[in-house]
Amino acid sequence: MLPPLAFQLFANPRAGRPAEDVLSEAGFAEAQREITSWPGYAPTPLVDLPWVAEPTGLGVVRMKDESGRFGLGSFKALGGAYAVARLLIAGLAKRGVAATSAELAAGCFADATRTVTVTTATDGNHGRAVAWGAQRFHCRSVIFIHAAVSEGRAAAIARYGAEVRRVQGTYDDAVREAARVAAAEGWFVVSDTAWPGYSEVPANVMQGYRVMVAEALDQWEGAPPTHAFVQGGVGAVVAAVGLHLRTRLDPPPALVAVEPEQAACLLASAELGEPTAVVGNLDSVMAGLVCGEPSPLAWRELDRGAAAFMAIPDAAAVGALQLLAAHGLTIGESGVAGLAAVLLAAGDPAAREALGLGPASRVLLFGTEGATDPELYARLLASPAG
Repeated sequence: MLPPLAFQLFANPRAGRPAEDVLSEAGFAEAQREITSWPGYAPTPLVDLPWVAEPTGLGVVRMKDESGRFGLGSFKALGGAYAVARLLIAGLAKRGVAATSAELAAGCFADATRTVTVTTATDGNHGRAVAWGAQRFHCRSVIFIHAAVSEGRAAAIARYGAEVRRVQGTYDDAVREAARVAAAEGWFVVSDTAWPGYSEVPANVMQGYRVMVAEALDQWEGAPPTHAFVQGGVGAVVAAVGLHLRTRLDPPPALVAVEPEQAACLLASAELGEPTAVVGNLDSVMAGLVCGEPSPLAWRELDRGAAAFMAIPDAAAVGALQLLAAHGLTIGESGVAGLAAVLLAAGDPAAREALGLGPASRVLLFGTEGATDPELYARLLASPAG
């Protein structure tokens, strides 16, 4: 279903149950209770893809379509906006004020929250979610984007009232700049990647991501999934998915983390057995996954929780995007990485054997974004590269 394309596959020799859970069950219960109470919440659909399963010789392939999540076009609304709410509620609690997110949204404490500025670095979707959360809960947001973020994605963030600042360099440079400015200005960072001394907010972001996994398991019919192919980036979403699956299913599905070949920091970390940065030209059409440094919090789960790591070429993502479009599904270039990896692995005898793919396999995918940059999506749809 895709032309023969070179890719990297690294079977994790340390795969097994992680020594500790990086996310608490109480924290997930709170995130689920909170997010499902928001106006506009509705589970996104789990779509059966028999036109993928049958030609690839797999039993079942299903994709969670996140393109309609809260009208933001991606799953990121579950994490960034929830973390903003938690941060504001905690700040008010320090002043002796007990607040709920519903009260925040209603503007009950707007005089206090308007004095708060939240900030983050983004490839696009996370920044939009943080800006939306800031607008919804009545605080200010400043979002840092790197040189390769498209003007369409920058404008989409600004529509939610955010101040958007572009910095030179990569996503990781933008992360450092957001942290530097926040420290100087007294702002609050709402990042999906952690660093030493900063993990509580990224953990809240990841707890929000687990909501879509819980929905998927509630929607799944028949025998449970045997495999999950999930987009990588800094590792937050794939780690959240993997943790939730292994706490709910026994045995858990084999988790495969998927990255662009230009920015495969998770695969590099797996090969070396420790968090590892990749440098150089990280640019990829899968813009939301262009990250050179893994989140240490996510890595604590993935180090043993992932069965394998894959790095795929841009052409595979374009082909997967076009295939989905031909069947009526609008999933963006970063959201198709899991499907692209399945198509590549299923077409390669060695990869099929290494991953245990066959007629009994039941594969769970997450279409993590829609056409969040419509102009770019249209170009890719018309591209001969797929």
